Amino acid sequence: MGSESNMKMLAKETAIYGLSSIIGKFLNWLLVPLYTYVLAQQSDYGIVTNLYAWTALLLVILTYGMETGFFRFANKEGEDPAAVYTTALTSLFTTSLLFALLCVVFRIPIAAVMGYTGHEEFIALLAVVVAMDAFASIPFAYLRYKKRPVRFAALKLLFVVLNIVLNIFFLVVCPKLQHWGIIASWYDPGYGVGYVFVANIIATGIQTLCLLPDIVAEKFSFSMPLLRRMLRYSLPLLVLGVCGIMNQTLDRILFPFFYQGDDAQTQLGIYGACFKVAMVMMMFTQAFRYAYEPFVFAKHKDRQSVEAYADAMKYYIIFSYLIMLGMVFYLDLLKFIIAPAYWQGLIIVPIVLWTYIFQGIYFNLSFWYKLTDRTSYGAWFSLIGVVITFVLQAVFVPRTGYIASAASSTVCYFVIMLLSYFIGQKYLAIPYDLKRIGGYTVLTLCLSGIYYAVRSMTEGIAVPMIAGTLLLAVYIVVLVRHDFPLSGLPVAGKYFQKKK
Repeated sequence: MGSESNMKMLAKETAIYGLSSIIGKFLNWLLVPLYTYVLAQQSDYGIVTNLYAWTALLLVILTYGMETGFFRFANKEGEDPAAVYTTALTSLFTTSLLFALLCVVFRIPIAAVMGYTGHEEFIALLAVVVAMDAFASIPFAYLRYKKRPVRFAALKLLFVVLNIVLNIFFLVVCPKLQHWGIIASWYDPGYGVGYVFVANIIATGIQTLCLLPDIVAEKFSFSMPLLRRMLRYSLPLLVLGVCGIMNQTLDRILFPFFYQGDDAQTQLGIYGACFKVAMVMMMFTQAFRYAYEPFVFAKHKDRQSVEAYADAMKYYIIFSYLIMLGMVFYLDLLKFIIAPAYWQGLIIVPIVLWTYIFQGIYFNLSFWYKLTDRTSYGAWFSLIGVVITFVLQAVFVPRTGYIASAASSTVCYFVIMLLSYFIGQKYLAIPYDLKRIGGYTVLTLCLSGIYYAVRSMTEGIAVPMIAGTLLLAVYIVVLVRHDFPLSGLPVAGKYFQKKK
């Protein structure tokens, strides 16, 4: 009974963490239409795209694997969890504070190097935000360790909601009330995109204040020998983390340096907005994996069985293709998510969709080196990906602009996906259904080809959308008949059971 109770608790916590993550990402994604429709120029969104790519990278560097180190040592026999927590907290507080102070003091030369002369405060604001986020990673890890998923999810969603509300206030409400009372005394209508970062620092600050009870929950105890052991464990993870996040953000970080035109921020804004349109794919696939993978593994008595992993991979790929086809065929409707000024960049959406598919497959494959304790392979794969992305960006971005940025990410994940598969099969052979996966790949490419052929021969969106609907129906029919009968649907499947 104890084991069953633990499994139920684990399932409940996973549900809370999973749903809060998906909901949080979706709500945060809703800022994309707000920015593209409200910000004065595409270059403003280019600034947001570039600086938030930097913050993602810096956040990984500033946490330097200590979140994982905290879990490792807090659960290690012979270690005092309270001492582990406060030692990690002290370490992150010191490095985060030092980083923030250095960035604030040297904001002018940093802004000059990054191309933000005249907007040095952007550097200072985001430095403080990243520092607070890095420090908060340990209290959030502490909440997970203490099995408090509701508080964890509530605080994460609090930030997202606050950030959205504040963005709406600064970018929509204030311009309409800029001549009214108190608002007129401080609001600057020309500051524009700067209020995006102001909203972020306020929301992050409030979240950090809400974490104070958890920050001081344990009696302070700092141990330098313990910190050294934690750093020896955590710092190697930094290499893997930095390379991994660089594969996801390097295109937006490097673009202003490699692009030859004077409108680099404008082009980056267009690229960033259209890239976000494709992020719907990631959210849908995450929702699918959360909803269906437990049913896949439940079909196998041994959750570590290679057949279970093979089935999970097959269904992930099949449904990724379905989502991709739906987005491509209905892109003429989805494009209204962003303002018309950004539509010229929609050509990258199918490319980015393939990037997300390859990225998802790579992450699904990655368990082999974790199970066999060969995590160094993960670091090498990520490093190879960084090199590929950098070289392709340097060579092709000056010639083809953001199309090269999108393609470099696709090539990066395609290559490391293949490397992970072929090397992984030597150490942990998984019987992936390559024949069925290959069949769906060919079907997806053929249906896409037919759709683009119809689109090229017609004007307007009516005929292509009708064709896309019919082609999508073909894919769904094949899926239901061969691999996913409606009776197998979670929850709703009981309504499709054949009567005996």
